[in-house]
Amino acid sequence: MARVPTIATSRLLLRDWRDSDVEAWVQMNADPRVTEFFARDYTRELCEASAAVMREQLERNGFGWWVVELRGGAAFAGVIVLQAVPFEARFAPAKEIGWRFGVEHWGRGYATEGARAALGYAFGELAWPEVVAFTAASNRRSQRVMERLGMTHDPADDFDHPNVAPSHPLRRHVLYRIRNSNRQT
Repeated sequence: MARVPTIATSRLLLRDWRDSDVEAWVQMNADPRVTEFFARDYTRELCEASAAVMREQLERNGFGWWVVELRGGAAFAGVIVLQAVPFEARFAPAKEIGWRFGVEHWGRGYATEGARAALGYAFGELAWPEVVAFTAASNRRSQRVMERLGMTHDPADDFDHPNVAPSHPLRRHVLYRIRNSNRQT
């Protein structure tokens, strides 16, 4: 088992899971605004099972799905993830960053702040050469976070998500990239 690092920013802690976080994860994913750009239903059973897997992977690898806690505020505001892209795609194998926050925490810069800190960890501690992020083509909110992080988008990299049905309106995804500027090429 790897030690789960806590990543701190001025306003946030990216930390290991606690038992109390599972119900907060379930409740966050029950909000259709949070899951608007995901092509699946996040049932209680799916959320509980995924929380167990995410917690185990974070403990095993020392990176994965961190809980985002607001310093002096909400114990569970959302999640930030660093992981290997979990499906086959022309840009994979690759490492990805992602985020998901409760609606009450939108519009405050938490996703950008937490993702920036996670990228620092990916490039510094993990020495990853590049990190990608992707979302449904219609998800402009997440694309703006990617842009604020300094990630770049090449329309030639956009793809149809292999885990989304061909006829589903969320199948088309955009891909953003950022390279590790500290690493020699």
